[in-house]
Amino acid sequence: MAERKRCAIYTRKSTEEGLEQDFNSLDAQREACAAYILSQAGEGWEAIAEHYDDGGWSGGNIDRPALSQLLGDVEAGKVDVIAVYKVDRLTRSLADFAKIVEKLDARGASFVSVTQAFNTTSSMGRLTLNVLLSFAQFEREVTSERIRDKVAASKNKGMWMGGAVPHGYRVEQRKPLIEPAEAEAVRHIFERYLELRSIPMLVDELARDGYRTRRRVLTDGRVIGNVCFGRGALGLMLKNPIYIGKIRHKDLVHDGEHEAIIDRATFDAVQETLKRNNHEKVVGKRTGRPSLLTGMLTDPDGKPMSASRGKKGAKTYCYYVTRIGPCEDRDKVWRFPTGEIDPIVVEAIARRLEQPTSADTADPAEWTSRSEANLGMAEMLRDGSTIEQREVLLKLQTGVQLKSDLVDVTFTCPADPAPTAISVAATLVRRGHEMKIAVAPDDRSPATSPWW
Repeated sequence: MAERKRCAIYTRKSTEEGLEQDFNSLDAQREACAAYILSQAGEGWEAIAEHYDDGGWSGGNIDRPALSQLLGDVEAGKVDVIAVYKVDRLTRSLADFAKIVEKLDARGASFVSVTQAFNTTSSMGRLTLNVLLSFAQFEREVTSERIRDKVAASKNKGMWMGGAVPHGYRVEQRKPLIEPAEAEAVRHIFERYLELRSIPMLVDELARDGYRTRRRVLTDGRVIGNVCFGRGALGLMLKNPIYIGKIRHKDLVHDGEHEAIIDRATFDAVQETLKRNNHEKVVGKRTGRPSLLTGMLTDPDGKPMSASRGKKGAKTYCYYVTRIGPCEDRDKVWRFPTGEIDPIVVEAIARRLEQPTSADTADPAEWTSRSEANLGMAEMLRDGSTIEQREVLLKLQTGVQLKSDLVDVTFTCPADPAPTAISVAATLVRRGHEMKIAVAPDDRSPATSPWW
């Protein structure tokens, strides 16, 4: 008598279209598999009662509920053979197929495609399956490329290609149409932002005045939206070119087929305000006590450092501290007073800006044209406020790394694309719970730390 083999039937369909019918694609696949298993009854095959159906799931990955349950039952020793209508019903990825076969082999289970007569119990069957799956994966990748190209071409013509419908529009026959009540809210939001010039203030005002996002009912019945506008939602709205009749695709913006809600002058004014606010935030104009090297400084281990402050009595102490995650070793934190490193960087860059390069020496006319700008930046670094100094350093794309015996500074002048590197000889000296930087005598200036 043949050894009993418990057979599980797995079915899959990429979309949910047609699944509501009395006899759908999944039923047809199961019926064909059941007939094949019945034909192998003499070999001890018998179908188990459990159904493993993934309706509306892509074969591009194995993260599917029914397949996960099936593989779990294989691990538990409940299934000896997996039967599918075609190989691509199980997966279209060669790498995923290899993982599935490895799991089957570990439990002594096998896999069969009933319409293609492939069986993983033989080496020839595995070779044939690998070749077939390679073509299935190729077909999936070509299809993805074709869809991406179609989306790009359609957006180039200004067509709406789906996605979340922006506040102020509704979609009919694949075309955005203005929703009057929401459009009025959008115009109000743009106008108020130009007056307030602050997204946080706008968030508070809109919440106080009762403005809320659109209420949406998802296909699974869940209701989302109908909440106060948040900072992120408003930021995206204010930057979205759809409101001036445009369609964006990646970094490109095309003329759309839909009607604009906001005029171009208002939209451009909003973008300029957003840009200016972002610049002010980066340079520290919106901070009570901006730190000069925030975002530019890394510690001797190569990790970024951020500004931190402490207070003792009436005196405030400012430090740069290594940024670490919750699971990282806090014993490896570097901590430097801002007054130790800021002057070194400022003086090193200012000195270099005042010196002509070899190219400048070879071309005096070039030096003359650039010297005024460079000397102006050097003067700003030495005598300007922290915000003015920070603006210069950001313009120069400055980077600073602390090392055990050096302070490495890199920057790029606007007129010279080649970055300039400066190394200041220095030694890290521990004083109590913090580190100080001792600069060698030949690199010392009145603004830098003393050499101990």
